Amino acid sequence: MSNDPHANAVQQLHQVAELLRPQYADQADRFDQAITKLSEPDRVIEAELSVKMDDGSTKQFQAYRAQHNNARGPYKGGIRYHQDVSLSEVKALSTWMTWKCAVTGIPYGGGKGGVIVNPRELSTGELERLSRAYVQLVADHIGPWQDIPAPDVNTTGQIMAWMVDEYQQALQSKGQLLENPLATFTGKPVMLGGSEGREEATGLGGVFVLEELVAKLGLRKQDVSIAVQGFGNVGYWFAYHADRLGYRVVAVSDSKGAIYVEKGLDVAKTLECKKKFGSIAECMCVDGVCDPSQGKVLTNAELLELPVDIIVPAALENVITAENAGRIQAKAIIEMANGPVTPEADEILAKNGVVLVPDVLANAGGVTTSYFEWVQNLQGYSWTHEEVISKLKPLMVKAFGEMWAMREQTNQPGRMATYMTAIKRVVDAMMLRGVV
Repeated sequence: MSNDPHANAVQQLHQVAELLRPQYADQADRFDQAITKLSEPDRVIEAELSVKMDDGSTKQFQAYRAQHNNARGPYKGGIRYHQDVSLSEVKALSTWMTWKCAVTGIPYGGGKGGVIVNPRELSTGELERLSRAYVQLVADHIGPWQDIPAPDVNTTGQIMAWMVDEYQQALQSKGQLLENPLATFTGKPVMLGGSEGREEATGLGGVFVLEELVAKLGLRKQDVSIAVQGFGNVGYWFAYHADRLGYRVVAVSDSKGAIYVEKGLDVAKTLECKKKFGSIAECMCVDGVCDPSQGKVLTNAELLELPVDIIVPAALENVITAENAGRIQAKAIIEMANGPVTPEADEILAKNGVVLVPDVLANAGGVTTSYFEWVQNLQGYSWTHEEVISKLKPLMVKAFGEMWAMREQTNQPGRMATYMTAIKRVVDAMMLRGVV
């Protein structure tokens, strides 16, 4: 088993390539060239950022931006601030973003950025200077028609606002302010051209997928139990909307641990409780009341092995591996994190009949709404919350339907079926352009 994210992404690519190869029998050389090219990003920008700290010293922070493929449109992908960021992770995430955009049919390719830093250790001023330094590094390689960054782990609308301002200053200093700089970043505050609905879009998009999956499995939502690993933005909004629709969310977790309440949690109240206590361990909230006697505390690993209908990994990569995949009891997995299941675990889950909806489909609501934000910025017009959600749902439903149809047609598990659709679209675009 590999814990190298990019090695996993490339392994998945080559597995899918073998499934697609018969469709390109008369263009075998061009197909092989495309797969080889897709195994590495088009460009990787990497450097150490020099940032002045509040005490007057200067500190170095390693930064990356991977631009994977732009055959279908500009590179698109978030920027994460985390102490565990690595070149391999950024390259993998940019690869998965290419597939994610292709799955939903939006006209983007994949990109991803990151800085090795624990942002909680920085003051607001230091965080701003770091963010502006990052833009100075990548300014020549981003833009509305080139590469459109967005928030990711530990980055926010405020950070995007600083980045937009720095990018606009860079353009003005070169006399190049020809287009709306707001369209270069998504995930911005609404008052700076951000889109209504963006905060909840990834989690809500996953719930649209949940609804389709439950219907395909012939389940009744009131009977479906769900465990969500991760209670950040994505995990919370997934749990919140699932709860509102009548699903029984029985377990959630944060980085410090998990809680399990068999009768179902009050998700909104659980978030209030977590904010009050700082962790989720005491937040056994049911029907508006938080009572520790209602359930029990678990580890994040134990949450994944609960006897529930659906588990939703919404935290970090590689949490379901060959070591624990055989102990998964759920009927289905909806991947809301990026890369939570390793390729080796995929094989075990498929043999055990666990239905999997992969990350590139399940969590595509975020990049889809980023696309809507970009369109609004280019038009100089804002859509209402209702308009955004009304446009998001049919795209997610269509993408799930295409995955399910490919799954039944090819008898491949969910990830392979989804990747077959996505990678074929990218390869076909590369061939149409004459890139290969």
